[in-house]
Amino acid sequence: MSSARARPPRRGRDGDRDLDRRGWLRGAPPPVWARVLPSVLLAGVCTAELISPEPLDIGFLLGAIPPLAVLAHGPVMTAVLGALAVVVLTVPVFRLDDPGSTDLLTVCFVAALSVLLSYVRSRRDAQLVTERSVAEVAQRAVVPPLPERVGPVRCAGLYRAAQSGTLVGGDFFDVRAGPFGIRAVMGDVQGHGLSAVATVASLLGAFREAVLDQPDPEAVAARLDRRLAVDSAGEPHAELFATAVLLEFSADARVVRIVACGQSGPLLLRDGRAFELDVEPCTPLGLGLAEVIPPRVVSVRLRAGDRLFLASDGVTEARDAGGVFYPLAERLPGLTDEDPAALAERVWTDLVRYCPDVRDDVTMLVLAPRPRSGP
Repeated sequence: MSSARARPPRRGRDGDRDLDRRGWLRGAPPPVWARVLPSVLLAGVCTAELISPEPLDIGFLLGAIPPLAVLAHGPVMTAVLGALAVVVLTVPVFRLDDPGSTDLLTVCFVAALSVLLSYVRSRRDAQLVTERSVAEVAQRAVVPPLPERVGPVRCAGLYRAAQSGTLVGGDFFDVRAGPFGIRAVMGDVQGHGLSAVATVASLLGAFREAVLDQPDPEAVAARLDRRLAVDSAGEPHAELFATAVLLEFSADARVVRIVACGQSGPLLLRDGRAFELDVEPCTPLGLGLAEVIPPRVVSVRLRAGDRLFLASDGVTEARDAGGVFYPLAERLPGLTDEDPAALAERVWTDLVRYCPDVRDDVTMLVLAPRPRSGP
């Protein structure tokens, strides 16, 4: 075991990026304009006819109202708007160029068909909402939200999956209390998106068990390494591996012990500056080498006000339009906040501004220990 010393931050390697936002066509509620457009069109046709000194040949616009209603309304509202379109078309006061029976039957048929389509769409939307709710519950069970505090450590995590519409991907984090102290993990499994969820669930399950019965972070790393090795043993040509950083806080939160498996250690925020701790990464998890080559453990003494910031390669390897890596260590002091959750959100906002096309899983874990006073 050795003490850590701060050194200038290293830059990451190349990576892919994506901004995960759910729009109208991905399941979000219809926008306001889509809801009001049919009514606005109907009112516009009526108003134009009433104020025009001569009849206008714009009755064809009424035929567009029921299909537009299908986009944002249910069958009842679609039927109401369709009926109003037929009424406006036939009421003499609007002088819609005396439509013939063919025009009227066409609008009636379009309205009836629109009601049917709206009914089918509403049923499918309800089914998709149910399926999405079930999927969200399942994904939250794999990676539940972090509590605001675990013992003397305040914590906050931020996760943005690379695959649109998912809450879990190839990155993971967790903070747990156990008989040997407060332990935290943040890692990245091979691949991303839904294909990596099974590996994430397996690793988090192994971590939560190891927190309870493994005496030190090296043993926790060995447990995770063995879990991945076992999972990939039955699959020919499987190359299942993961990188991770493990942290163990003492009971008084005055010392943290760090093990890095295949990735760099956390950034230490202290006195308005950000330092990358000198943690030498050992081999990634899943290669079966943790017991042969024990990981190097680094011990860091903490002060009041210190915060540890961990970020995945989706943050450190993001690039701007000119191909320059996101300078996390340089920007982090200017984004600092007493609230760990607010700090993570500020970094995410700044990252998206710097690199709008973020395509990799983005994960951040902020740990703010409050050392207890003592000798």
